[in-house]
Amino acid sequence: MNAAEVVNALLVQRFGVSSGDVTDETPLRSLRIDSLALEELRVLIEDQLDIDLEDVPLTSRDTVGQLVAAVDGMVPA
Repeated sequence: MNAAEVVNALLVQRFGVSSGDVTDETPLRSLRIDSLALEELRVLIEDQLDIDLEDVPLTSRDTVGQLVAAVDGMVPA
């Protein structure tokens, strides 16, 4: 799975977001991803992709696309 697939799958399966609501331009906060949920999402992404996102600044104001880009930048080629 690539970064976009992992993020989208977690948003839908773990956080109950409708897949139709997830686009690159969608702000995480509009998906009801607050700071606590974002930390949970960060840990789940780290576990699934075996990466460390600790130094990546993420906020609920970020869009899904920004999150995917940040994650993608940490995944080894």
